[in-house]
Amino acid sequence: MEFIKDFLDIISNVAISMTFRDIIDIMLLTVVIYILITFMRETRAGQLIKGIFLYLVVFFACQQFELRAMTYILESALSVGLITIVIVFQPELRRALERFGRVSSNVLAFGENSERSTIWHIAINEITDACESLSETSTGALIVLERTTRLGEQIETGTMMNAKPSSELLCNIFYPKTPLHDGAVIVRDGMLLAAACYLPKPQKEELINKQLGSRHRAAIGMSENSDAVIIVVSEETGVISIAENGELTRGFDKESLRKTLREKIQIDQSETKKSKKRLKSDKNTKD
Repeated sequence: MEFIKDFLDIISNVAISMTFRDIIDIMLLTVVIYILITFMRETRAGQLIKGIFLYLVVFFACQQFELRAMTYILESALSVGLITIVIVFQPELRRALERFGRVSSNVLAFGENSERSTIWHIAINEITDACESLSETSTGALIVLERTTRLGEQIETGTMMNAKPSSELLCNIFYPKTPLHDGAVIVRDGMLLAAACYLPKPQKEELINKQLGSRHRAAIGMSENSDAVIIVVSEETGVISIAENGELTRGFDKESLRKTLREKIQIDQSETKKSKKRLKSDKNTKD
């Protein structure tokens, strides 16, 4: 009982002495811990933490039993461990920093969301219509939707277009006998910026399913190197897939693809409704 009483007294004293700054400090620390836990669950970092924990257990055990040789080796390895972690987990660390940058960009661009949503709403409708047509004819396609990570290096390898995306234009680009069909189309800010672009290979190509073709591999490689959303239409089966954060999700149809792209690009749903009303009013005016 005395232990419980002392524990409650400590909590009471801490609560009384807390200030507004302390509350903000605790809230920020909670957010940081949550982000770290989420990051570890979504990447190989979870296995890394287990390895570090086991390493420390062995290290302290060697110190307690005065195993000098093992202690020396573990201490030497610990001195270069941080550099090794940075090298091995460079892709995961880059993605984490890109996510922080993405949040900052969204905050800074808050005032532009209305116009941005309208442009992307039109672009996504055209892209999904094109993917449906390409899927029906089993025509291979690779479409990259750029987000906060700029893809200037990939754009330079292609042909500049800077055109408004349309279903007809995309289908024409990926028609097998056209000069631009071999490569990826990159869409920036809702505009079809370039075509016939070459994308980077995946980091661990040997681990990818061998049944996946070059387009799927290129999509995975691009998603590993950026926060872009990459759409793939299979030339063999006509299956529509999306690559993001190094993972490939397959089996989309027109509606599920449109819904997913709107969520990924973070289109304002209220602006989507407004654009639909504008289209209806324009049709009524023409009639």
